[in-house]
Amino acid sequence: MNSSWVSTLDNLPRVGTVLAPTPLDPAVNLSDALGVEVWFKRDDLTGRGFGGNKVRTVEYLLGHALAEGHDCVVTGAGPQSNWAMLSALTATMAGLEPHLIYYGDPQPAAGNQLLAEISGACIRWTGEVDRTSLDPVLNKVARELIDSGRSPCVIPRGGATPLGCLGYVRGAIELTSQLVEHGIEATSIWLATGSCGTQAGLISGLTVLDADLPVIGVATSRTPTESAERVATLAAGTLALLGDRRNAPEPIVVGGFIGEGYGIPSDAGRWAAELVARTEGVFLDPVFGAKAMAALIEYARRDLIKGPLVYLVTGGAPTVLTK
Repeated sequence: MNSSWVSTLDNLPRVGTVLAPTPLDPAVNLSDALGVEVWFKRDDLTGRGFGGNKVRTVEYLLGHALAEGHDCVVTGAGPQSNWAMLSALTATMAGLEPHLIYYGDPQPAAGNQLLAEISGACIRWTGEVDRTSLDPVLNKVARELIDSGRSPCVIPRGGATPLGCLGYVRGAIELTSQLVEHGIEATSIWLATGSCGTQAGLISGLTVLDADLPVIGVATSRTPTESAERVATLAAGTLALLGDRRNAPEPIVVGGFIGEGYGIPSDAGRWAAELVARTEGVFLDPVFGAKAMAALIEYARRDLIKGPLVYLVTGGAPTVLTK
C-alpha cells in the first residue's frame, strides 16, 4: 500500500460524522428471491439524522471549512434532498451555520425540508424549477454573507467535489476490509448514481487499494453518458488530490431505470422497494435507491450478473414519507 496517499487521507482536516463501520449484511431472503447472492452495505446507518451516503460526503468538506476559518456553509438542492438536509444537520453539529438554497417556489415543510428546518438551516428559494438555477444563487448568497461580515464556505450541489469524494475513499477501505473479514469474493458493487460523488469515491478508493472490483452505478439523475463522464472527472480529481498517479477504470453507469425523470418515483422502483422491504426489512428511497435496486433485479432476472455482489444502501428514508 502506497503510504503517500494514506498519509494524505489521514492528514487532511476531517469532521468525524460517520459512525463507522456500517454493517455489511447478507440479504438472504432477497438473494433467494433473485437467485443471486446479495450483500447490503448499510450506509443508511451512518448515524446522523436518518443516515445515508451524504454523511460520509460531508466529513472532509466540513473539516476543510473549519480549517479555513469559515463560520457558515452555503449549499443547495431540491427541498427533499438528502444532501441538503444532512449537510445542514452536520454543519450545525460542527458549529457552522447552514444556509440552504432550494430550487422552485416555497412549499409547506415536510420530509427532508422539515428536518433541515429543525436542523437550523436558513432557507431561501430560487423561484425556478430548473435545479441549475441554484448555482448562481449560491455565489450570490455567499457574497451577501461576506458583505455582512460572515465567512461562508460554498459547497456545490451534492457535495460532489474531489474533497467530498474522499469520504467514499474511506468507505471503500472499510468495505474491502469487511469483504475480507467475511471471506467474500465480490463480483461487483451496485449503487444509485446521482451527483456522482459516491461512485467516484468508491472507484478512487478501490484504485488506490489495487482492488479489481467493478462499481456499477445506476443513472438516477442524468443520462448514463453524462453520469459516466462526471464520475470519471471526479475520480481523476480525487486521485490527484491523494497524489496518486494511477488511472481509475472507466466508470460503468447503466441507464433505462430513471422512469419519467429525476425525482419522480417509477413503477419498477416501487416494486423493487416493496420487495426489499418485505424480504429484508430495509426501506429504499424512491428517488435513488429503489431505482438502483430495480436495475439490479432486472439484471438478475436476465441472468446478466453473478454473485456475490454488494448493494450500497444509500439512505434517504425521509423521502418515502413525502408525496
